[in-house]
Amino acid sequence: MAMNDSGKLVERPLSSKEIFNGRLLHVFFDEVRLPDGGTSTREWIKHPGASAVVPVFENGDVMLVRQFRYPVRQIFYEVPAGKIDPNEEAGSTAERELKEEAGLACRSFAYVGHFYPGIGYSDEVIHCYAAWDIASFEQQVDEDEFVIRERMPFSEVIEMVHQGEITDGKTIIALLRTWHWWQQHKPFPIGSP
Repeated sequence: MAMNDSGKLVERPLSSKEIFNGRLLHVFFDEVRLPDGGTSTREWIKHPGASAVVPVFENGDVMLVRQFRYPVRQIFYEVPAGKIDPNEEAGSTAERELKEEAGLACRSFAYVGHFYPGIGYSDEVIHCYAAWDIASFEQQVDEDEFVIRERMPFSEVIEMVHQGEITDGKTIIALLRTWHWWQQHKPFPIGSP
């Protein structure tokens, strides 16, 4: 479908009602006008957005964190990530989460893109960053947050993605986007998977 045909796809809001207002998520029930003139309803979640960051060390290692995720009752490998606070820039969120979850700071950052993890039910957008020129110190996690740092070769981590050992969506996308960006820009060489 050509771009000038996109008007044939757009749904227009007719009404919106907030049905849940939580600390993180706000759930809405909307009535919409469909492209053919009919109406329907949409349930969707308003989210403040998030940032994810892949810290790359000079030897080609990356730092992941492992943590338990209650909704699916599993432990996951993840990149440091977190929600964007009010009046905070996405890059500042990435720096904050790198410090809190991984106990790292960096002098060099690159934006490697963004994505929408749940377009059928949420407006959440996640911004992805590569980080290098790393300095390490103690983690500064929130008192209700429990994470274990795992430093591994970037090439092995990419292989873990392909083997299905890393299954968190934001982590997969952040790792693959950073790997691709790294191959193009080469701040320093890293091994191949």
